[in-house]
Amino acid sequence: MSALAALAHRVVRAVVIAVALAVVLWMLLLALYRVVDPPLTPLMLLRLPEAGAIDHRSVPLDRISPELIRAVIAAEDNRFCIHGGIDWSAVKDAVEEYERKGRLRGASTITMQTSRNLFLWPGGGLVRKAIEVPMSYAIELAWPKRRILEVYLNIIEWGDGIYGVETASRRYFAVGAARLTRHQASLLAAVLPNPREWSAVAPGPYVVQRAAIIRERMDDQTTSCIRSR
Repeated sequence: MSALAALAHRVVRAVVIAVALAVVLWMLLLALYRVVDPPLTPLMLLRLPEAGAIDHRSVPLDRISPELIRAVIAAEDNRFCIHGGIDWSAVKDAVEEYERKGRLRGASTITMQTSRNLFLWPGGGLVRKAIEVPMSYAIELAWPKRRILEVYLNIIEWGDGIYGVETASRRYFAVGAARLTRHQASLLAAVLPNPREWSAVAPGPYVVQRAAIIRERMDDQTTSCIRSR
């Protein structure tokens, strides 16, 4: 075996070992986070130099307003209780809309956003998507829907250095997440696609309109998949 071939063999072996260790670590974290609230996420650490601080606290789903739960499902993933991690119907609709209008809209489910925020990095790219899809299926198999939504609501970014609905509720409306009104919940859900640019307390016309649409959809949302532990 030539020196070059030997080096290539060592590199491939090192990569395989690194990938295997990463998978094992991820599986351990997946099992741990089913019962333990994640203290940090990669996004929190990446944003830290710019935000200057991490304001994050977790609360049980029972201490989050049902209005907020319905608003977020209406805004982000109205088939959350039905799909198995990937909403292929939404993907199909997004592709057809792109073919008609040349505009690509997101089709990420709450499960996909949970996997992305909890384990991966921000931004697009085929590599991240290729990891995100099987990871989302694995999360659906490992966790009940209730836990997926609970983790999502407790780690999602709601502004510079602001993570989780309890922090956002207190920062923007001076109440705990359990006391959010329908109107407040719809505004918080409305800014989720761009929480660092849009404001829930000083909403522009687009956010106001989006929040109104979310309120119209809220009563049609099923939350049966999260009612039991």
